[in-house]
Amino acid sequence: MNEILIAVAVEKDGSIAPHAGRASRWLVYVAGNEAEASLAWTLDLTDIGSLHEWHVRGDGNRHPLHYVDVAIAGSAGEGVKRNLLERNTKLHTTIETAPLKAVAAYLAGELVDGLPHEEQHCLKSGE
Repeated sequence: MNEILIAVAVEKDGSIAPHAGRASRWLVYVAGNEAEASLAWTLDLTDIGSLHEWHVRGDGNRHPLHYVDVAIAGSAGEGVKRNLLERNTKLHTTIETAPLKAVAAYLAGELVDGLPHEEQHCLKSGE
């Protein structure tokens, strides 16, 4: 297995963030030949650095999450999913709340999908 980078959006309490586009903290794990993924680094974003704001701005520059292979959050708008996929980052949503459990479930092919993304203000702005 080649190494892959998996970013998980998290809240201040460490649980998985409910909204990828608005998440300001991401834990980035590296998964390879080991039995478990390990934390590689954390990514702390400002409000204007969030995926939502970055993609709405549409200036063509890469976002730090464009360099990971997989992103995981509680939900995400179609715009965020599409914009990440254009940079070869696949976003998965999940009802799991524990980051390491979500990563392990993803690696095992057992990650349970998240709930639909229904925030109207995001849908209007293209997220």
